[in-house]
Amino acid sequence: MVNAAEESRRLQDQVAWITGAGSGIGLAGAQALAEAGAIVVLSGRRAPLLQAAAEGIVRAGGRAEVEVLDVCDAAAVAATAQRILARHGGRIDILVNSAGTNTPRRFWRDQSPEGWRQVIATNLDSLFYTTHAVLPAMRARHRGLVINISSWAGVHHPKLTGPAYNGSKHAVTAMTETLNMEDGIHGIRACVICPAEVATPILDTRPQPPSAEERARMLQPQDLGQAIRFVAELPAHACVNQLIISPTWNRMYIDSL
Repeated sequence: MVNAAEESRRLQDQVAWITGAGSGIGLAGAQALAEAGAIVVLSGRRAPLLQAAAEGIVRAGGRAEVEVLDVCDAAAVAATAQRILARHGGRIDILVNSAGTNTPRRFWRDQSPEGWRQVIATNLDSLFYTTHAVLPAMRARHRGLVINISSWAGVHHPKLTGPAYNGSKHAVTAMTETLNMEDGIHGIRACVICPAEVATPILDTRPQPPSAEERARMLQPQDLGQAIRFVAELPAHACVNQLIISPTWNRMYIDSL
């Protein structure tokens, strides 16, 4: 029988690499995985934010490391993955791709080629770079989990997020399933989590940012952190291919009534 302590530390000593870990869903996921016993490696571009996040995890009794990284730089991603693998005996057990962005000028009438490239590079290209970097080690160990944060816009077609965001998030959803197609036989699982509105800093990039009252009704980062932990704690023979989660007060439905 599994006791309560073992139940709460199911990921003991597993190595989890999280991108976009300085805030929002990435930070909440790192905190939840650390609570479950994982050694979390936090990546993002802002060193002070990452260091503060890591210190908070350590104060709470977890283990955290920092790897400052621009996930849009393929060479830097590969080098970072190699450093993590070298420190941890060739292991990255869990990869959480949570880096994401959008632009205020996001519609066909106002989005520039530069804005398009920024969104696609962050939301899609970076996920390829990180996954490509960890797959050989996962295949060698015949075990591994990739969790990609997509969006409600990765399964539906909301107008408010724009063509670059919608296109990138649909691509993430499709790309994730190709991992299960090819690498399930190697013991590797992939899950795409598709949340509707979450009260994270990316909302500030909207042409009309939501009010505090509206944000309070949305999913909170900790909700997604718990979803990430749920997927990670399932036994290795179980794969959640896709998880769609929304606020009960779902403006994606309400605004269409």
